[in-house]
Amino acid sequence: MKEITDILESYRTALLEGKKTALATVVKVEGSSYRQPGARMLVTEDGILTGAISGGCLEGDALRKALLAIHQKQNKLVTYDTSEEGLLEFNVQLGCNGIVNILFEFIDSQDPQNPLEIIRKVLEKRCDSVITTIFSLKRNAVQIGTVNVFQGDKSCYNDIHSLESEMLNILEKKSTHIKNFEINSEEQNVLFQYIAPPVSLLIAGAGNDVQPVVKMADLLGWEVTVGEGRAAHCTSKRFPLAKNIVVGKPDDLIQIEIDHRTYCILMTHNYKYDLEVLKLVLKTDCPYIGILGPKTKLHRMFDDLKLDGFILTDKDYQRIYGPIGLDIGAETSEEIALSVISEIKAVVEDRKGTSLRHKTEKIHS
Repeated sequence: MKEITDILESYRTALLEGKKTALATVVKVEGSSYRQPGARMLVTEDGILTGAISGGCLEGDALRKALLAIHQKQNKLVTYDTSEEGLLEFNVQLGCNGIVNILFEFIDSQDPQNPLEIIRKVLEKRCDSVITTIFSLKRNAVQIGTVNVFQGDKSCYNDIHSLESEMLNILEKKSTHIKNFEINSEEQNVLFQYIAPPVSLLIAGAGNDVQPVVKMADLLGWEVTVGEGRAAHCTSKRFPLAKNIVVGKPDDLIQIEIDHRTYCILMTHNYKYDLEVLKLVLKTDCPYIGILGPKTKLHRMFDDLKLDGFILTDKDYQRIYGPIGLDIGAETSEEIALSVISEIKAVVEDRKGTSLRHKTEKIHS
């Protein structure tokens, strides 16, 4: 979602400056690749790149292909073969040993249904979405490109009924998928990209140690709410990157929408305030509740919850993380922020947060 937001912001700037643009999208990968299907990069006619389709090895040639798409006003599919034979053809040094298919789409700024205006739909509602992109691997075939955003049970743009059941399936499975379909009597490949709402990070606390947490979360494109009772600490001047600032009691803090993509951190350094927030958040679907402080504080909270009549389920114990963060030897507030943000990212992706050197399977499934 962060990449999409950045691309749309760059596109808005390009429109204001009267620049022509093209969108490059990874639509299919065979073997290993730095980026996976759905990765995007916006290219302006003066060579400004936003987003990424590789680790830097394809961007140079992709820039030339994008400029050609802008000049010809046509969509184009380019296949990068990272085998030894493919290296000679494109004169790029790749180390992934895979085949990457990139779709280049000319963006007609006069078309209200151009690919970027279609993709913009995912920002309008906080819900799961599917971006549908149609492409063909046949040489010289017409490339249809980005055609639809599907949210809930509704297509926002081109309503291709033959794809509807698959889009519903993608929303249910919450995973990106590529499938072949016959469209207009032609065999086409369709990339169904699952897009989750941005992570919403709710932080109870506004001390100095919260500031690096907010900065790191913002870098990832997360929407941050900071709140506590001290008006002098909880200010937009101290937290300019926070989406919401809430000064008040715990009841006021949890007035924001809390859903399956909301993650909560308790770090006010005020035991009673944290405990009250914990009681309220436990009543929601929040999948992660991180508590700053030692294990003794956590057990004390469990004891006080029982005294107040709270019965914690196994699911509750599983979503409470205390002490908070990954074990990386963090000491300073910046290091602790890195530890905390890394742990939440691991929970978001249902990973363990261990070193990749220990994985025996592929990094990307």
